[in-house]
Amino acid sequence: MAPNTWIAMLAALLTVVAGGAHAASPTEVRVSIDQFKFQPAEVSVAAGDTVTWVNDDPEEHTVTATDRSYTSPGLEQAETFSHRFTAPGTYRYFCALHPHMTATVVVR
Repeated sequence: MAPNTWIAMLAALLTVVAGGAHAASPTEVRVSIDQFKFQPAEVSVAAGDTVTWVNDDPEEHTVTATDRSYTSPGLEQAETFSHRFTAPGTYRYFCALHPHMTATVVVR
């Protein structure tokens, strides 16, 4: 086989391997805090994705994991808090100022 053929085959193989190695880029999922609710109350994301909470309510709220693995400061209206979820699992959270406000992030 001619040297140019080997180079072309190697280049094609490397292109296929490199193309398959790229995983989907992490995404950002938005959760609204409004009318004393997290909306939606459950989101499903891939490991590596980020959830961003936006306080659309005139009242102050927090985003606090039930296991305390993450917690936001008090969020005034229009403020945001983001957390990147790296491991699969079910993560429940609530508002520390209004504990009846609960929701869930499912990481697959």
